[in-house]
Amino acid sequence: MSARSEPTELELAGQVIELVRRLGGRAAQAEAVVTRADLALTRFANSAIHQNVAESTVGIRLRVHVDGRTAAGSGSVVTADGLGALVERTLAAARLCPPDPAWPGLGPPTPTPPAPPVDEATAHAEPDQRADRVRAFVAAAGGLSTAGYCRTAHRSSAFANSAGHTAHGRSVEAAMDGIARQAGADGVARRCADRLSDIDGAELGGHAAAKAQAAADPIELPPGRYEVVFEPAAVADLLQNFSWYGFNGKRYAERQSFAEPGADQFDRAVTLVDDPLGASGLPFDAEGTGRRALTLVEAGTTRAVAHDRRTAGEAGAESTGHAVAGGATWGPMARNLRLSGAAAGPASAVGRSTTGAAAGAVVDSDTAALVAGVRRGLLVTDLWYTRVLDPKSLVVTGLTRNGVWLVEDGTVVRAVRDLRFTESYPRALGPGAVLGLGARPVRQPDRVDGAWWAAPPVRLASWHFTGGASG
Repeated sequence: MSARSEPTELELAGQVIELVRRLGGRAAQAEAVVTRADLALTRFANSAIHQNVAESTVGIRLRVHVDGRTAAGSGSVVTADGLGALVERTLAAARLCPPDPAWPGLGPPTPTPPAPPVDEATAHAEPDQRADRVRAFVAAAGGLSTAGYCRTAHRSSAFANSAGHTAHGRSVEAAMDGIARQAGADGVARRCADRLSDIDGAELGGHAAAKAQAAADPIELPPGRYEVVFEPAAVADLLQNFSWYGFNGKRYAERQSFAEPGADQFDRAVTLVDDPLGASGLPFDAEGTGRRALTLVEAGTTRAVAHDRRTAGEAGAESTGHAVAGGATWGPMARNLRLSGAAAGPASAVGRSTTGAAAGAVVDSDTAALVAGVRRGLLVTDLWYTRVLDPKSLVVTGLTRNGVWLVEDGTVVRAVRDLRFTESYPRALGPGAVLGLGARPVRQPDRVDGAWWAAPPVRLASWHFTGGASG
């Protein structure tokens, strides 16, 4: 007689809901999400792999509403005792919480949108497949010191609530992030994809090495406003902050967001869509609401903000499928933003817009086309250590990283030392401020599960640099 297989994620979610009914009474409302995650990471430093790790975990998130009070809990023990303990402590926490008059209720049973199929080869990728990409990255760097990682992730998730709604889905992801270093100058290359086979380690290693070599002997530039060309890694930081602060329904309701649906807040070249099913993502959010594409900005006009059930109820709207764990604190988030718009025009040949020691700063044709139109400005690879100074206007301060170059008359002439900036992200992409966008958004990985930012290079009329990186 064969041994009984372990319960599926959907069966576990159903068990949790049944325990809430039994321990909390029929009036208790509950929703549970069970996620089985297989995560693998191959990390390298000093041009050699030094770590390969993999983990398979099961996580349970439970939210209950009983006697007008709401609490959430989580656990990872899926035995009968473990599930029972999770339900008991979450019910106990709910009875100690203050009343929750804004509780939106549970989502009714509704069909889940069809999700794209996952790539099974990525879901079950072996260490040597990730190591092959690391080997190619290192070889393409041509002897420069390299470091970074290649990762794969496979998640299977199920949702159930006490109103009878259930959903199930799977997602996969592959990503590579690496640097090449020469004499203190770093070059970076990143890529996120639905299939590991779409990650080209040699291409990324070559780009990172070219950047590092072009960043040698940087000069100091005075603070001021400069025209800029941002590469996808830098644009991803803008998209991330738009998600967290600008198009967040909770911050919008609290008047802490710049967003004004119906207003022409961006340049007409800008269209911004949250596209969770444009890649291999889960077809439902943390409340079981079906996910779909949501246009936040259309040809410069703000169209919407992201909602979960709570913020939608307060706004008299419907959830857009953007609930996240901890949403009562953080609010709903659009985590798969894709920036697109009018392209920059005919692409120049890669490398044509560089000269001398700066040759190699431009590594793709989209960026080359944008750089070719700059009379005097800066090419910026990456932004980091960004911190919000004013959420309402989304004024952010931070630093450049991994390469900055001076551009004169459409030519990259030499490297520049890193600079600190203070800038309002919406203002920088406001009407008349976007001078060009690349035609091909490049998906950039994020540390948050399932999040990514699809960003083309962007040419902006003005960016405020306030001094050197140490200032």
